[in-house]
Amino acid sequence: MDAPFLLACRGLPAARKPIWLMRQAGRYMEIYRDLRKKHTMLELIHAPELAAEVTMQPMEAFDLDAAIIFSDILPPLQAMGLPLDFRVGEGPRIDRPIRSHADIEALAEPDAEEIVPATVEAIRLVRQVLPRDRALIGFAGAPFTLASYAIEGQSTRRFLKVKGLLQENPKQWHELMGKFSRVVSGYLIAQIRAGADAVQLFDSWVGELSPGDFRDHVLPHIQRIIRSVKEAAPHTPVIYFGTNTSGLLGILPETGADVIGVDWRIELDEAWRRVGEHVTLQGNLDPHTLLAGPQAWQTATRRILDLTQDRPNHIFNLGHGIMKETDPGAVRDLVDFVHEHGTHVETHNGTA
Repeated sequence: MDAPFLLACRGLPAARKPIWLMRQAGRYMEIYRDLRKKHTMLELIHAPELAAEVTMQPMEAFDLDAAIIFSDILPPLQAMGLPLDFRVGEGPRIDRPIRSHADIEALAEPDAEEIVPATVEAIRLVRQVLPRDRALIGFAGAPFTLASYAIEGQSTRRFLKVKGLLQENPKQWHELMGKFSRVVSGYLIAQIRAGADAVQLFDSWVGELSPGDFRDHVLPHIQRIIRSVKEAAPHTPVIYFGTNTSGLLGILPETGADVIGVDWRIELDEAWRRVGEHVTLQGNLDPHTLLAGPQAWQTATRRILDLTQDRPNHIFNLGHGIMKETDPGAVRDLVDFVHEHGTHVETHNGTA
């Protein structure tokens, strides 16, 4: 399939600059907010027809090159036995977080199709209606980020408990990460078998780690996941994304990922110097820029397009998710702007 997004994942020229946006389905769209008045977040995730509907909302509104299945990184923790809730004004909460070795031992490792079966079915439904030149992305949370929520019990800025386990009891830490790695591997493979064209590992909090801790305590588990996915689906691109990872970029190619997502805290030319010129990068417009008006986001977008001119190994995206205050009109205009002003290079078969 010659979807521009998939060609860019492989470093191959496409007829246009591919663009998709993290959190492209969500609270900034009125049609989504209307659904949320009737359903909780978990209800939307666990109803395949509703999850498929939300996935397609931005695809029907904007000329995006890829859809990402509507879900969240945390429902696999439910399947492993950790009670999960999304509370208004508080975000996700784990009511019985991991506090002991017994808690780690008690975590279940469900069969791949039973981890979040609604998401797997939603992928099948979306793939039936999504045009073949638009890719479908599945995803999962990476082990360190899952551990952060499972141990802390909620979002945190301090990471006291998770870093405490990592640094004070490496044996238990690796036992926990091994469980997460096996579950995540199976979950991603199930999504691919259901019809996902690519998968993304979200490691939202990994930038909190030192390079040494990342290499010793996290990298082997990411490598294991990506290796398992590649053995099961050799031609499916894998994207690895985290925030605040500028200090880790030189290590990230060792994950085995086909694409490295980059946030807005580093220029893309410098990111390529650190990861290697052959690596496909995804990013990296600051999502706040879309709140500042057309002149601001057009200037910032042109800078990214200039830095990636004539590079087939680039996917345009934000450096993190769309903010809920964003005007959908700005999203539409951004997508059109990237397609209009992004460099058009010859495709792999010599046609433009």
